[in-house]
Amino acid sequence: MNIEQITAVYFVGAGGIGMSALIRYFLSKGKRVAGYDRTPTDLTMQLNKEGADIHYEDNISCIPDYCKDAASTLVVYTPAVPATHTELSYFRENRFEVVKRARVLGEITRSSRGLCIAGTHGKTTTSSMTAHLLKQSQVDCNAFLGGILKGYESNLMLSSKSDFTVIEADEYDRSFHQLTPYMAVITSADPDHLDIYGSPEAYHESFEHFTSLIRSEGCLIIKKGVAINPRLRPGVKLYTYSGTELADFYAKNIRIGNGDIIFDFVTPTQVIKDIVLGVPVKINIENGVAAMALAWLNGVSPEELKAGMASFQGAKRRFDFYLKRPDIVLIDDYAHHPAELKASILSVKELYSDKKITGIFQPHLYSRTKDFADDFAASLSLLDELILLDIYPAREEPIPGITSRILLDKVTIPYKQLCTKEQLLEVIAAGKYEVVLMVGAGDIDRLVLPVKEILEKCS
Repeated sequence: MNIEQITAVYFVGAGGIGMSALIRYFLSKGKRVAGYDRTPTDLTMQLNKEGADIHYEDNISCIPDYCKDAASTLVVYTPAVPATHTELSYFRENRFEVVKRARVLGEITRSSRGLCIAGTHGKTTTSSMTAHLLKQSQVDCNAFLGGILKGYESNLMLSSKSDFTVIEADEYDRSFHQLTPYMAVITSADPDHLDIYGSPEAYHESFEHFTSLIRSEGCLIIKKGVAINPRLRPGVKLYTYSGTELADFYAKNIRIGNGDIIFDFVTPTQVIKDIVLGVPVKINIENGVAAMALAWLNGVSPEELKAGMASFQGAKRRFDFYLKRPDIVLIDDYAHHPAELKASILSVKELYSDKKITGIFQPHLYSRTKDFADDFAASLSLLDELILLDIYPAREEPIPGITSRILLDKVTIPYKQLCTKEQLLEVIAAGKYEVVLMVGAGDIDRLVLPVKEILEKCS
């Protein structure tokens, strides 16, 4: 694959958050870009405005003529698209170069200094923080992010002067094995995607292989206590980090109160005092330490670190406040793994310890619900009240016997109910709420604004 020689790029599964960053990247390089996605979204419509030609019917006749020359067209697809997809089959049968998104990112990391953030959870926020810290410093960076970063309104950053590229390293389908990091962060390795990996051991091994890809002049920054054994090349430095425990990089003198979180950032050689979190959520202490470690190692000054952390606005759908009034709070969060869910709920409970916390949760994938039913139930039982939506299937077919009911039956709190998406607004209008946390990785985000409107009227 020679990115410079291709004239057109076609995306199968164009509406994914990671794919859209690549679409914007190729548009910025002057390539003609087209693609398919199953349904129109705000994001795909925005990409069309920016110059992409995206359609929503799996039909070869919808492929533009400028994407039908195998010699000059690169085809990028997401693993979530089935192998039986008509357009994907057409490109393969006609000997187009067909690659996963990760392969393209891999090429980019080989031609720049890739700062790759991996982990079951925390990687979008940590990647976004790292990109923001570098972007607003004298160091600068390019970045491919897994969320739309507030303040930039994009998941892509480009630089004409920096060869650093921040990349969110996705472990799904072992995609991150295509990367060649200069430096890497591992935030967590709690088993997930067992429909792909088969066992927790295989999942951990995949992360260990990822560590073997780091360039010999680089380093690995790993959260203290993560249950993997890094396989580093000679010359690769190893650092640990923690939100609270002693490590190479950690936070101390943590102060939480009056809606603020302030702490001192400890590095191997200095202490940077009074870091203020722009998004004051407890889990962001840990995310912030990892991001600041990466930025500090690459030349961002203490003053720039402090300014960057205070001005960080967060990524959309990552602990995203839609209402923040004394009488009513509405938060939207992307959490879809039991550990993420637990961290999100505990963060809300700490911020609003005297309020009733109502969670609206949409499980994501039948397989994940089946594999982690007990863990999901334990996390959801931390709420005061639960409204549980149907499972969002994404790429999967239903699994017999696996519905949201199996979670509801295991949840131990008394105030719990099942609800369809169609019923949700009616349920919200009939209730009384103080803090509402909407959580999930499916299409629950489309309900956030309607829920907000009802809460504003009823409060």
